[in-house]
Amino acid sequence: MEREEIFQYVKEQYGTEPEYLWKKDPDSAVLRHKNGKWYADLVGMIIQTYGFLPGYHMNKRHWITILLDDSVSEAKTLDFLDMSYDLIDSGK
Repeated sequence: MEREEIFQYVKEQYGTEPEYLWKKDPDSAVLRHKNGKWYADLVGMIIQTYGFLPGYHMNKRHWITILLDDSVSEAKTLDFLDMSYDLIDSGK
């Protein structure tokens, strides 16, 4: 799955636009919920799976990086985006 496909999905699904926050790494983007929080996930178990790494710019205990090199299926990538958005939406 390409990053632009992900950006299109979250724009259509949640109205989210990518934010580029780091001048030293202009290609890295974050996705922010309408409540201002970044999407998060279940890190410990997930990073043991190929295609998932600890978060690049954030606390590596609470954030993940998903490789976009086809090592993670499109369905799984979108499932994680949806689950992450829902976790933030519910305030948990």
